[in-house]
Order: sequence, then structure tokens, then C-alpha cells
Amino acid sequence: MRTGLIAKKVGMTRVFSDDGRHLPVTVLKVDNLQVVDQRTQDKHGYTAVQLGAGTAKVKNVPGAMRGHFAKAKVEPKRRLAEFRVAEDGLIDIGAELSAAHFVSGQIVDVSATSIGKGFAGAMKRHNFAGLRATHGVSISHRSHGSTGQCQDPGKVFKGKKMAGHMGDVRVTLQNLEVVSTDDAEGLIFIKGSVPGAAGGWVLVRDAAKRARPDDAPYPAQLRGSSSAEEVPAEAAREGEAPAEAPADEQPPADEPASDAEKKD
Repeated sequence: MRTGLIAKKVGMTRVFSDDGRHLPVTVLKVDNLQVVDQRTQDKHGYTAVQLGAGTAKVKNVPGAMRGHFAKAKVEPKRRLAEFRVAEDGLIDIGAELSAAHFVSGQIVDVSATSIGKGFAGAMKRHNFAGLRATHGVSISHRSHGSTGQCQDPGKVFKGKKMAGHMGDVRVTLQNLEVVSTDDAEGLIFIKGSVPGAAGGWVLVRDAAKRARPDDAPYPAQLRGSSSAEEVPAEAAREGEAPAEAPADEQPPADEPASDAEKKD
């Protein structure tokens, strides 16, 4: 199990596939994403990494958080989040993660806070059909109708679908496809829509119900590092050591000294 990413939702657009079909995608931007802290089994009882994204003004950061960021030697962040990882999935504090952490075609889970709709009626909130258009119905066409029974039980059960506050809740969409990534610009293109408004923060993780691709970097893809520097996921799971260089690529051994050099 490896870490996820914190990204900012930019908006939606479309891209074209190789066969000419257009795909609606959501653009996510990875901005200044660094490891702020670690959680270890011995000290905290679980293993996780704390990531911070964006940049916050120092005057807007509380004093306790200023010390927290100063200890990690990173700039104050706008958004913090923890991701549970395996013991071999910990990342050094201060390391910056890249959008290439996910590979094209990978299935991911995305979590965010949905757009708030305010107070909404039963038809908009729960897709009710509403009352009849005529035959005795007057000024109540969009109401939800009866909510209870008779004298027994004589109350409205908790959880009854009624009018009320809609949206502004944490939503997780599973099994979304990563169409492509742009490491230079820090962009991730997710097929379809993603919860939240443009400019909001979203959490992107490896899919819980799908296997992680073998070519996905483990434990993470760091900013400015090539994919060759990262350990492949398959090799990391099996504990394989990197292969030694071929004999013809080994550095030449020191040549023995000549007789003239020995006399000198």
C-alpha cells in the first residue's frame, strides 16, 4: 500500500483518444506537494505519511502549525492530509511528489467535498416524482407528500427522505480511470467528473477494488527524478534486489605495475 496525492481541481475539458473518440476529463493539478511528517508504528501505532499541498501565507498560519512546518523544513501548506502506507512505503520528509505517481490507464479512487446546494426540496434532493398535476392538488405539486403512518407509531422515523440541506458532504468516487498525466505541468487527467467545485482540493488514491499496475512507481514518484530511480512495484513486493551490472560494464581493475615502476 502506497501513498496517494493531494491535487487541486482545475476544471473539465476533453481529450481525443487514438481512435478519434473524445473523452470528457477532469483536470487535477499537483502543486508543491511535499511530505510534511511521518507516522510510525512504534511512535503512533500506525504507519502513514502526512502530505501538504499548495502554499499559504505565513501570517495566516497559526503558531503551532508554523513550528510544525519549520520542523519539517518546508513552506507552510494550504492543505494537509494523511495517507496510510505500508512500512516500506514511507517517504522522507521534505520530498516532493510528482503527478507521474499515477500511470496512464490506472484505476483510482477520488475523494472530495461535494458542491453545496443549500436547502433543497425532495424532488431535487431525492429525485421524488412529486404530486399530481391536477385532480385536487393545489400549490403542493413539488411537495414530498405524507411522511408518517397512523396513530401507531405516531412519529416520523429518523432518516426519512425529506427536504433539507443538500451537498457539501464528503464524497468518494471509486474506479475512475487516469487518462494521462503531465509531469512537467503537474497535471492529472481523470476520465469523467470528480466531486467538488473548481479550485477545491481532492484526494487521489490507488483503487481499493483494483490491483495496482506493475509499472506504477513504488513507494512514490518524486519530483525531478526519473522513473528508473524508482523501484518497480512488482520488484518491491517480491523483495528483489537490483541486478548487478554486466561484466563488460564493470570498471576495469587496476593494472599491475611494470618492472620499471617496481625498480623505481
